[in-house]
Amino acid sequence: MAVPSPRHAAARKRSGLAVLLADTRLVLGRYLRQTMRAKVGLVVGVVMPLLVLLFFGPLLTRVPLGTGGDAWQTLVPGLLVQLGMFSAAFAGFGILIEKQHGVIERMQVTPVSRLALLMGRVLCEVVKLLVQSLLLVLAGVAMGLRAPVLGVLIGFLFVAALTVALASLSFALAMLLKSPEEFAPVVNTFNLPVMLLSGILLPMALAPHWLDVVSKFVPLRYLVEAVRAAFLGQYTSTAMIRGALVAAVLAVVSVFLGARMFRKAGA
Repeated sequence: MAVPSPRHAAARKRSGLAVLLADTRLVLGRYLRQTMRAKVGLVVGVVMPLLVLLFFGPLLTRVPLGTGGDAWQTLVPGLLVQLGMFSAAFAGFGILIEKQHGVIERMQVTPVSRLALLMGRVLCEVVKLLVQSLLLVLAGVAMGLRAPVLGVLIGFLFVAALTVALASLSFALAMLLKSPEEFAPVVNTFNLPVMLLSGILLPMALAPHWLDVVSKFVPLRYLVEAVRAAFLGQYTSTAMIRGALVAAVLAVVSVFLGARMFRKAGA
């Protein structure tokens, strides 16, 4: 953990919000520097969605998907959500590695805000995800995607909110568990059914009625639909409004639970 600078120490004498922001910036900087030293991880994280885009996308070009857009306006938004879901859900592996190397124990004795310890990590995941999302959208444009710039930016905001929510829960879970052998099965058990039921690859409009009903209990479905609406320029549609509400609730609840776990663990 980086030693607080004199400027950072002075910031701690100011208001609680200023302390939180200074602490968060300190933690964010630490993990961004780690990320920059491992640039390959940014590319590897986006390889699977790119392969799906390359090999699965052309199969949908002549299939009526019932979304109001073409195959690329349907698939790329779904892959963005999938990218955010898998990247953020496995973010907790970093906590488990830090536990093994005693980093968490050293952080326990620092004066850094416990909420900042969470948010610095979460914001680092958001930055990484946005870079990967940009690469995915550029590849989609090369394949034939056409979407308004504003819609793409709004889609990025939805994916960022999803990353905040899932990364917070992932870090909280990692604080509870002791090893990657415990962590990975829990995350995989969650990810697979959610991916299938949220309509990431194919819209749930193609599903049987009973499966469509079940999928309505999966919050990520509404985020997928909202990103697709954004890519179509439908900024005031019901899907957009519903997706924004779901994203906000997920982010707030998840950050609250994550911060509570960090305080409880004394990280």
